[in-house]
Amino acid sequence: MVWFIGAGSGDPELLTIKAKKIIDESDVIIYAGSLVNKEVLNSAKESAVIYNSASMNLDEVIEVMKDAHEKGLKVARVHTGDPSIYGAHREQMRELDKLGIKYKVVPGVSSFLAAAATLNLEYTLPGVSQTVILTRMEGRTPMPKGESIEELAVHQASMVIFLSISMIEELVEKLCTSYPKNTKVAVVYKASWEDEKRIVSTLENIAEEVKKAGIGKTALVIVGNALGDEFEVSRLYDKHFSHEYRKASV
Repeated sequence: MVWFIGAGSGDPELLTIKAKKIIDESDVIIYAGSLVNKEVLNSAKESAVIYNSASMNLDEVIEVMKDAHEKGLKVARVHTGDPSIYGAHREQMRELDKLGIKYKVVPGVSSFLAAAATLNLEYTLPGVSQTVILTRMEGRTPMPKGESIEELAVHQASMVIFLSISMIEELVEKLCTSYPKNTKVAVVYKASWEDEKRIVSTLENIAEEVKKAGIGKTALVIVGNALGDEFEVSRLYDKHFSHEYRKASV
């Protein structure tokens, strides 16, 4: 069995109990060393063989899995955050399917959730936004039709932009086609890590502040009015609102 593990956003204590158990029991561990905090592997057994996939290609990763499978060994494929978000794990699954190797996924805490936690942010504020868009700028990987930053910005929803901090000036220009320049924006560098950095500003000023802070990678950009202080009170706890578990007060 190959286990695809979401290692969380960085803080080793954000690793799920199930994920830690599997890592601790695995004979072979392949981890995304350029992004995963190696401390999540601290309790791996001494006999475990550990590979850093940052220097490996897809064929090499699959070959390690295939070899381990033939030897009856347990494999942990450790991805950063949650593997379903920019994790490139489906292509590995496709190859495992061809080989008849079974696999399962253990979800993890994505960096967009860790970023919200450090900002005390609720992405889905009533009367402000009930939609969260997770996306990225087009770079070496092209974006599908209809998913450009400009097209998504039209919705003015809460937007979390991955893998784009190095293009912050161009990103701001594209966002400003729909979001006003005074819209609040946050940049969170290495959310939940010990060296985490946070910048909360406006679209008009964020690029300059990011450059001053020397942030050029491993950061999320969060934009939208959910970063502000104006919102409606949720009906979930409104004493005048009835639902299945509570009757409205008169």
